[in-house]
Amino acid sequence: MDTTNEPNPQSQFDQATSVIAAIRAEITKVFVGQQATLDQVLAAFLAGGHVLIEGKPGLGKTHLVLALAQTFGGAFRRIQFTPDLMPSDVTGHTLYDMGAQQFRLRRGPVFTNLLLADEINRAPAKTQAALLEVMQEVQVTIDGESHTLPPPFMTLATQNPIEQEGTYPLPEAQLDRFLMKVVIDYPEKGHEEQIVGELLNGTGLRISELARICTVEDILALQWTVAATQVMPEVIAYAVRLVRATRETQGIALGAGTRGAISLVRVAKSFAVMQGRGYVTPDDIKRAALPVLRHRVAIAPELAISGQNIDDILTGIVNTTEAPRR
Repeated sequence: MDTTNEPNPQSQFDQATSVIAAIRAEITKVFVGQQATLDQVLAAFLAGGHVLIEGKPGLGKTHLVLALAQTFGGAFRRIQFTPDLMPSDVTGHTLYDMGAQQFRLRRGPVFTNLLLADEINRAPAKTQAALLEVMQEVQVTIDGESHTLPPPFMTLATQNPIEQEGTYPLPEAQLDRFLMKVVIDYPEKGHEEQIVGELLNGTGLRISELARICTVEDILALQWTVAATQVMPEVIAYAVRLVRATRETQGIALGAGTRGAISLVRVAKSFAVMQGRGYVTPDDIKRAALPVLRHRVAIAPELAISGQNIDDILTGIVNTTEAPRR
């Protein structure tokens, strides 16, 4: 039988890896010195999930999202969350057009491909819930009528870890809707000097000057390829063991749920394709563990007082949980 026209799965993954690498290289031209953050956001995007970014102001979060949108020609919108922000300011609402004598839909900023929800913890719970419902359902219901969002759709929500006065912390059940929590820190000295020098000298690239690497349709194809990545039963069992360990480890008051294990595997698939593989390894699961689980577990107060943080505990769980042999 002639098989020359049959698709080669490996070539499909090789092509996907090549496109992802090109996107990554283009973004690093304007988003300098935060490689781990970039990789984690790309992994979430390829997995079709949403990201909660925690970090101090002025570290380039908006730059990252704008650059990502530029690389595939996607639409970008930003919402600055404030205490007086209403759910309709997020989703949209209907207005009566006096001239046409009919109601018209005014679409909210969620009708986009990449949505930056800045300082989400500054808005009241009702407004937060409106956005989180959109993230979960990928559609908006306005006056009883449902409107599907254009794919791909990803929300990147930020929160400031320092200024907590006057904020509305997200409950654990809502935090669980985010595929990953990414912690962005200050860049290294050399990278920071490069950023400041390029900005002041006018030698850095503008985001609008970045090349368009692919199309929206190509991104959807990449997401399909990632979803089709092979995962062996023993690797799935390893992800489940890690999640179950968060429920049994001393010092953790609230362990991760089943969605945590599913999310581990979803993100690990992205990391596998980014590495040029069509299958997930235990190392991919380990790489995904901290950003996927850190917002799904709660540390006991006595451990928090002692100076330990959740990343320390999760690292210990990863180091002591038996992984499958290759």
